[in-house]
Amino acid sequence: MALDKRSAGTGLLVEAKGLTVRFGASSALDGVDLTVSSGEIVSLIGPNGAGKTTLVRAVAGLVEASAGTLWRQPDLRIGYVPQRLSIDRVMPLTVRRLLSLAGRSSGAEIVSALAEVDAAALLKHAIHDLSGGEFQRVMLARALLRKPHLLLLDEPLQGVDLGGQLALYDLIGRLRRRHAMGVLLVSHDLHIVMAATDRVVCLNHHVCCSGAPESVRHHPEYTALFGAEAARRLAVYTHAHDHAHDLAGNPVAAADTNHADNEPEHLS
Repeated sequence: MALDKRSAGTGLLVEAKGLTVRFGASSALDGVDLTVSSGEIVSLIGPNGAGKTTLVRAVAGLVEASAGTLWRQPDLRIGYVPQRLSIDRVMPLTVRRLLSLAGRSSGAEIVSALAEVDAAALLKHAIHDLSGGEFQRVMLARALLRKPHLLLLDEPLQGVDLGGQLALYDLIGRLRRRHAMGVLLVSHDLHIVMAATDRVVCLNHHVCCSGAPESVRHHPEYTALFGAEAARRLAVYTHAHDHAHDLAGNPVAAADTNHADNEPEHLS
């Protein structure tokens, strides 16, 4: 796979052209074009097995492409939240210990990252005692410790109830605005596409269609892939920011005015 050379400074973080990934005789990705820029949220949707995780892992440099080009901004820092994190249940692992394993971060940096995702109270909690929403916040804090230009989030709402999903959508949008990061987010949930999403890419080994969420749900290829009923049910949530959410996703009075604004990774 060739890495194109071009001038940075345009805001472009990554650009894939004709990206193809094959595993044996099967093509996980076939001629995919994709761009993500600073401050932009791009959501990948598609059926199971469509190649969404493969595309994210290729952007992260964890999967080698068979053909096509992939350009990354020089010295690009990536924060990656994998779809699964395999942790041995007999390991007495706390949140503090998990985050300390993410790199050479100081205790103060770990506390600060948890505070950014509204999870400072979880510092001493055992990983296996966390709810789905709490665990995803900790994983976001883990990604933030890299001070990323680009966040790669593979199914960040997995195992999280609806209230927690809305809270995480809010949080991701706030982090994007605060740090001007690019975000590439994978979801299979056709019922919720967060209002902050700038662009939706519908993937089924190739790019079926892409554009603003409202335009994608009316696209003939989207309807052909998911059916007319799914197109009707695809909702673009405009979530009012007159309140915040606690760790369980329940609404609470807003205290932060900034609200206005498929392979597991193994840990041993």
